[in-house]
Amino acid sequence: MLSGIIFINRNGLRWRDAPKEYGPCKTLYNRWKRWSDKGIFARMMAGLAADHGEEKTVMTDATDLKAHRTATSMGVKKGGLGA
Repeated sequence: MLSGIIFINRNGLRWRDAPKEYGPCKTLYNRWKRWSDKGIFARMMAGLAADHGEEKTVMTDATDLKAHRTATSMGVKKGGLGA
């Protein structure tokens, strides 16, 4: 069951998009909600972070991704801005 919850969170999927081998989506959600309310995931993350030994947090999001070289010209008509 935990692997199903991790799969959903890692891939950014909706609960109903979970593969059937993880069980019913309602069961996955209910377990995630119950464990979240009890602080189980927070304790897991704190334990993993403590074992890692780093004292700083590094975060990234989509703004850190490199744009494709053609991304700047996507809205420009052929021939440049003045054409």
